[in-house]
Amino acid sequence: MSRQLFQYHPVVGYHFVPGLRARVPHEGGGYLVRVNSSGFRCDHDFVPRRNDGGFRILLFGDSYSAGDGVSNADRFGDRLERILPGVEVYNLALPGTGTDQHYLVWREFARGLDHDLVVIAILVENIRRVAARFRTFQSDDGRRLVYAKPYFEIDAAGAMVLRHVPVPRDPIDPSEIPESEQEHVDRGGALEPLRRLVNRMGPGLKDRILRLSRYQPLPAYDSPESPSWRLMRTILATWIGEVRVPVVLFPIPLYHYVEETASPAGYRARFRELAAPPRVTVLDPLADFYRVPRADRRAFRFGSDPHPTPAAHRVLAHCLARALAPLAGISEVQAV
Repeated sequence: MSRQLFQYHPVVGYHFVPGLRARVPHEGGGYLVRVNSSGFRCDHDFVPRRNDGGFRILLFGDSYSAGDGVSNADRFGDRLERILPGVEVYNLALPGTGTDQHYLVWREFARGLDHDLVVIAILVENIRRVAARFRTFQSDDGRRLVYAKPYFEIDAAGAMVLRHVPVPRDPIDPSEIPESEQEHVDRGGALEPLRRLVNRMGPGLKDRILRLSRYQPLPAYDSPESPSWRLMRTILATWIGEVRVPVVLFPIPLYHYVEETASPAGYRARFRELAAPPRVTVLDPLADFYRVPRADRRAFRFGSDPHPTPAAHRVLAHCLARALAPLAGISEVQAV
């Protein structure tokens, strides 16, 4: 998504331009973006006090939850409102961000809002983003730019220390990043040149190569003691400790796991470690994707863009609805 849709924020890094209305070109035919007065892609303005007796959910996440590729109404958060009568979803997701930034969004924008439930939607790729100190973005003219991002470190006492705040405003020349920091630039994963080559081969050949190579996109989940998982776990534990209502952790799988070109065992095991019902629910939607015949699952992502299609958002919405209806005291779930 073009960075022209966003404006600088000194703590989070950026958010949407408040009040923005735009149509974004896309391979799916283009999609509509509507932004509220707080700078989030949500049809609701954020009202601190709730007076109508409804059930309010705060939803945090990245582009998979903000809805890159689909219009506001097609996203799983908006669908959830239509499935569960009386539920209001405040979508605070931001494309291109990690779980560390989502926690900062909670601190900066959400703690003062009345709410009944918090859903932390974690694209599983975020295991890499929380370990990053810089992220690459592609400009509208095709250049690859590097921006600093806020990040946390764990000190010797086990406490989180926030770095890069205020966030530097301007892009950084990659050659100016010290050698010692190069490993902390998130370029989209390991083996970047090989991935670019494979991507150019076309989706059919690419998928066959992934299956044959048994490519594992996120090895940091393989061990409960990996530094990236320890950081992710600490961020989530700290965040959950500040929330006074039930929390749902919603790990959203990459297409590699949905289409079974890679094993999800590592990340599923790690997130199960965080479950502490009824206070903390880990809701894994992968089983819902698996109910669809494997040959049909390619329709859950676009041709070139890996973001969820409306069909995938429907699966995510119904998975959430089944789990959240009892928490919201709703017995009637709409078929949407």
